[in-house]
Order: sequence, then structure tokens, then C-alpha cells
Amino acid sequence: MHKIKVLFMTLLLAASTNWIGILQGIALHKSAAVLFVLAAGAFFIGMNIIPYTGSRREGIAGKRLQQLQKGRYLVLYTGLTFVVNLTVNIMLGMHLKFINAGSIVLFAVGIIVWLISEGILLLNGCIRLFATSVQMGIRYRIAIFFFWWIPVLNLFFFYKLYQLAGQEYEIELEKMELNAVRKENECCHTKYPLLMVHGVFFRDARFFNYWGRIPKELMRNGAEIYYGNQQSAATVAKSGQELAERIKQIVEETGCEKVNVIAHSKGGLDIRYAISKGGAADCVASLTTINTPHRGCMFADFLLGKAPEGLRQFLAKRYNGALRRLGDASPDFLGAVTDLTAARCQELNREMPDCEQVYYQSVASSMPKAHSGRFPLNFSYYLVKYFDGENDGLVSVESALWGNVYQVLKPEGKRGISHGDMIDLNRENFSDFDAREFYVNLVQTLKERGF
Repeated sequence: MHKIKVLFMTLLLAASTNWIGILQGIALHKSAAVLFVLAAGAFFIGMNIIPYTGSRREGIAGKRLQQLQKGRYLVLYTGLTFVVNLTVNIMLGMHLKFINAGSIVLFAVGIIVWLISEGILLLNGCIRLFATSVQMGIRYRIAIFFFWWIPVLNLFFFYKLYQLAGQEYEIELEKMELNAVRKENECCHTKYPLLMVHGVFFRDARFFNYWGRIPKELMRNGAEIYYGNQQSAATVAKSGQELAERIKQIVEETGCEKVNVIAHSKGGLDIRYAISKGGAADCVASLTTINTPHRGCMFADFLLGKAPEGLRQFLAKRYNGALRRLGDASPDFLGAVTDLTAARCQELNREMPDCEQVYYQSVASSMPKAHSGRFPLNFSYYLVKYFDGENDGLVSVESALWGNVYQVLKPEGKRGISHGDMIDLNRENFSDFDAREFYVNLVQTLKERGF
């Protein structure tokens, strides 16, 4: 029934975009022709403002998803009406008897009006999709921007755009429906709040969350979340002390007694320091490290050893200067990188042993091949593999395993789970791994353990 309605809307929209050609073909009386033109114009405007999607589930979808679906259908209607009107105009061109030059001009004007109308439909749909789609990514946006005018190639891009938007709409809507079902259970409402700690070269930012869509998903299911707010790059000792102070601040201000920490990459080393040497042990119930190089990265030893002193100082000066302007008080590029080497991590592991009162667990992931991850991790994959073995594009599986319980995530397909995928860095949906659902299950397990 839905497909029949869409087809019916397509035919009406085709008539409203090709009204000059249709009027030539059916030769209505003047009064009837005026009514036809007015009705066609009103329908065309109406469909551009509120496109028919026929979705009964739009009621639970937010504004973003609603606009995503409307943009998707506008692209669909563009394709369908183009095929219908192309067929109609070819038939009219073959059978229409052009009595004079005026008829030929009118037919040409009809073609122009039709193509402009199709362009308006497509532009409207693309604007909605560009503004609302997360999965489209920068690559498709750039490709469509530069190649939309190339015949056949543009059809491929628009079909891909329609397909991506449809997959995104269904996945996000299913996620909303799932959260609505389990909302009352508050499966992520743990005894102690969550402290989420970022890795090196990133900051906790209001407008670009380091953890992608994960925090909102956890909060929808009852989680209370705080962030580490440590500097983007500093030694483990410096970052660890900042995190220890942050934890004590949260405990004092909220009275929560303790926190559950989820730390990614170098953040796992930083928080281990905060627990063992920064005085935060009594305030931490559990620590979950995500792809943290507990045993360091041997490729970092190699790069630091081979890089000329002048180059190292140049990079450090540029990075430190840029991050000071962004808010870091005392960034230390070289100190942060040095603390990621295998040699330095061996020393750190001796200096900061685990504390008995804290529950430690870790997660590692891997990429089967370089092209299974996104830039720049697909470039670093082979370097890391040569020195450290199986890895996520940056950290080896062996280096990431730590604590009482650990797990290695290995997808069945060719996609792989990269260092960035583990924090939903690209906000990307793919079939073998759902980052948001992974963290919901992880936090739910912490709740079941009494944390």
C-alpha cells in the first residue's frame, strides 16, 4: 500500500513539474488549464515543504531523523519523476505536431521548466540530507559537490546517498525504539557515576564530543556522566595528577563517594597513575581501559629514536603553541609521546601497580587489514603491525590487555574495529560493531557487579 501511495505521489509530482508539456499533450480549455496550473504549482510547493514519506514511525523520531527521511524521499521523487517525465517528453516530441515556431518554443520552455523543477526538488532533498545525515561523511559530500553534473556518475552518487540515508534512518529509529522499551529499567544507572577519560592529542570539547554518540546513548539509559578534562598532551604523571584532582572534585561536589572510570588510549595510563600515585584510589570503584597501550608502543620507540632532534623540537613547539591557544595550561608534546614508548611504559608499570580495592578490566580491538580502518589509522597499521603485531591501527592487542577481566573485539567481517571506532570517532554505523550498544552493555555489566 505504501509503494502504491508513493507511486501516486510520484505521478502527481511529475505532472506538477512538467505541466507545460502535459497541457500541450491534452489541450485543455483555458479555464481548466489555469486551474490545472494552479493546482500543479500548489502541489509542487507543498511537496517541497512537507514531502510525503508515509512513515508511521515518524512520531517517535526526532526532528533530525524526520528531516533526514524527508530529504531521502525528495531525492527518490526526483529520480522517479525524472524517469516519468523523460518518457512523457520523448513521446510528446515524437507525436506532437508542431504547427508553428511558437509551438516549438513552448515545448522547449516546457523542457526548461521541467528540468528547473527537478533541480529544485533535488537541491531541497540534498540540503536536508547534507544538514542531517551523519553517515554521509565528508567523502560523499565532496564527491556530490564536485560531480553532481556528470551524467550516470551523479545517478550513482544520488542512489548511494538515498541508500545511506535509508540505512541511517532505520538504524537510528530502531535505537530509539529500543531505548524507549528499556527506559524504565535504567540499565546504565550505576551505583557510582561514570568518569570518561580521553586519550592523547584530544580535549573534552562541548561541540565535538571525543566519545561520539556514546555519552548520549548511555544517558538515555540512566547513566550519570562526567569528563576528565585533562590537557590534551602531557606526561602520564602530569595528566594523572590532573585526573586525581578532577575525581576528588566530583566526589566532593556530588557526594557520590566513588566513580567508575572508562578511559581510552593514553587516558588509561593517566588514570592508573591517578589511582596508584595521585591519591585517587579510595575514590575509584572500577577502571575500564579501552585500547590503552599498557605495555607501550614499540613503533614509538623506533620513531623517537630515528627522528632528528630538530624535527622533534619543531613539532613539539608547534603543537604546544597551538594547544596553549586552545586552553591547555602547559602542554608537553614530547613528554606525552615519550610516555607511550615500550621502554617508558615498562618503567611506569613498575611505578604504578594496581590497587586491590579497584576493579580493573580492559578491552582491545583489532583490524584485520589496513584498509579496514579509516584515515590515518590505515596508514599507521603496517608500521604498528611490524613492531607490535595485531593492532587497531595504533595500539597492539597484547599491549591493551590489562586487569582482572579483559576482552578482545574481533569482527567477523572485513571492516575491523579501529582505535577510533572504539570511541565512535567517525559516528559511523557498520554491521559488525555497534559502539553505542557495546558501551551500554559494558556499563550494564558494571551495574550488575554492584559498581
